[in-house]
Amino acid sequence: MHDLSDIADWLKHHPVQQDAREHGGHVVSFSSHDYLALAGHPRLVAAAKDGLDRYGVRHGDGVASWQPGGEPEVYRALESRLGALARKSDAVLFVSGYMTNIGVLSSIAKAAALARLHGYRARKRHKYAYYSDEFNHVSIREGIQMSGALRYTYRHGDMEHLESLLKSGAEEGCTPIIVSDGVFGMEGTIAPLPQLVALAERFGALLYIDDAHATGVLGAHGGGSTEHYDCYSPCIMQMGSLGKALGALGGYVAVEREAAEVIRMTSSAYGYASPPPPERAAALLAALDLLDQEPERRQRLWDNQRYFIERMAPLGYTILSTLTPILPVLVGEAEACQRYAIALRKEGIHVDAVQFPAAPVGQARLRFVINAGHTREQIDHAVRVMAQLAGRASRLAA
Repeated sequence: MHDLSDIADWLKHHPVQQDAREHGGHVVSFSSHDYLALAGHPRLVAAAKDGLDRYGVRHGDGVASWQPGGEPEVYRALESRLGALARKSDAVLFVSGYMTNIGVLSSIAKAAALARLHGYRARKRHKYAYYSDEFNHVSIREGIQMSGALRYTYRHGDMEHLESLLKSGAEEGCTPIIVSDGVFGMEGTIAPLPQLVALAERFGALLYIDDAHATGVLGAHGGGSTEHYDCYSPCIMQMGSLGKALGALGGYVAVEREAAEVIRMTSSAYGYASPPPPERAAALLAALDLLDQEPERRQRLWDNQRYFIERMAPLGYTILSTLTPILPVLVGEAEACQRYAIALRKEGIHVDAVQFPAAPVGQARLRFVINAGHTREQIDHAVRVMAQLAGRASRLAA
């Protein structure tokens, strides 16, 4: 019997994650990343329908359709707008946020080697090393691994540890690339961007920021962690997701135009994969318009976030971070966390139970994600159920 069969047989008796979906019926999701409740907005739907009428249902033809000059103009318009959102001169569009991280991080450390295939000759050979926060998204870790470069992991948000690793790397002649989530998806914490920029500029590093959970959410205009801190630098490569706050599909990295052209030339995930469907790109242009025209959506998101925190405060739960719409409620043991999630599901509330390896052992949590579409009644109901579960905590933990 091969490994897949062995593992499947083992899972029948040792489920890694019990499926709360067994309790059917209508539920309110507190796990959606549709932060601004744009996914069903009539203007996005209308733009997507217009895109279908114009472009059809074809999802690209690989290399021929995705190289410059071969794609519908909607893609270039979208890349220009996304670059401007991050105060960069360009952006490179990928089919998803996951593939953005894979595609960029796997290629930038070996861009010179890849460019040699096109006739480029480097003036100097660089030995690159990645410096990655321990809680970075798995796609970051996989992209770094695919690059073949050296990798060092620093403790979450620990700038002193990062600095010590950078000093050691400098002594070994490494060219550094620092990588961090902007908002950490399982923690709800925000990266200390000004300190990261200071270290990057001091050590001559590139700084790659994964703003998947910050795009559209942080900053006065939804520009992400750079706008949140009013911290901009030429060393920053700012990645963002188009499938969360902007309500559609795709990912991108905002960079200066010269870097964008290098990524387009060297990243297999860009050159050998189809982009998001063109009607989704049309919908995303509408989403970016709404980001400017309806700031009250972002205000409602933050009002809901504060309301949930205030209502939860008397119940005695530990919310691991209250800085973002991601509000992880600590439970502790994985099995108890699963029982909480199933009990919530029975009451019409869907919340993800996050456990190892997505969270440290012994720190399983219910990951409440607040969005602009939640009503006060829905939040009140979730809090009431959590209050009832607090009284049954010993039974749930058993």
